Amino acid sequence: MATPAATKRLTKEYATISKSPPPYIIAHPSDHNILEWHYILTGPPDTPYDGGQYWGTLMFPPDYPFAPPAIRMHTPSGRFQPSTRLCLSISDFHPKSFNPAWEVSTILTGLLSFMTSEEMTTGSVRAAEHERRLFATRSRWWNSTGGGSKSSPQNTASGQRGGGAGAIKAGDGGVKFRLEWPELDDENAKWMKEKRIDMVTGLPRPPRSSTAEGAKNGTCAPDVAGLRRRPGGSATGVGAVVQGGQVAREAGQSWLSRNKWRLVMGAVFSYILVARMLGDGAVSQTT
Repeated sequence: MATPAATKRLTKEYATISKSPPPYIIAHPSDHNILEWHYILTGPPDTPYDGGQYWGTLMFPPDYPFAPPAIRMHTPSGRFQPSTRLCLSISDFHPKSFNPAWEVSTILTGLLSFMTSEEMTTGSVRAAEHERRLFATRSRWWNSTGGGSKSSPQNTASGQRGGGAGAIKAGDGGVKFRLEWPELDDENAKWMKEKRIDMVTGLPRPPRSSTAEGAKNGTCAPDVAGLRRRPGGSATGVGAVVQGGQVAREAGQSWLSRNKWRLVMGAVFSYILVARMLGDGAVSQTT
């Protein structure tokens, strides 16, 4: 339970961050526990996280601001292990280095700065830039679906690696996110519909092919392309009849070309034979 001093301090900080949020950062305390804060970092431009929606929690100790919060990021990012406590100078890993003058906005600004660097610490991971961009593309889907799965609210409290209070289990069906960020969840649902996001993979579905589009691009739709196949395939209708006639003509022409000398020799032989027969007949009549 929060001390009166912690409650007063966090209430004041919520008013401040709501009125003047830092760039790419929004945050609020949970309705049922002022010590549990939820934040959203939007991936800054010119970074592998551009446009990503990164959700996480700050779990403050009852004696805040004289001790730092535990910091977690639940959304897979390719930078941090999901839902794992992060070892930072502004987190509960280093209580002696925490400055009571630091506020929620200071903590989250520091987290965003660390995220866009390549410095390693407990809870961070290495990934290629294209992998991080893929995570950014799938971040809204992951937040609102829990990774494409469905579950019940009672399963949202159990953690992953480095779990504990504030950890979120992948596979909760987006229940916890929906509870803390209902407006963002609605926006994500509209966005996924507009982008035709596959609810299983979190990636856009391939565009629907159409005959009109194929004609415009100079290509044939599958049903049209099938008419171009030679007989013996599956072509039917007019295309097959025309192709069949063409093959027949080619077959006839091919036979003549292969046997034309035989035909010529046969004609010459027949001519000679007939001439001899006529000649022998004329001689017999004379004698």
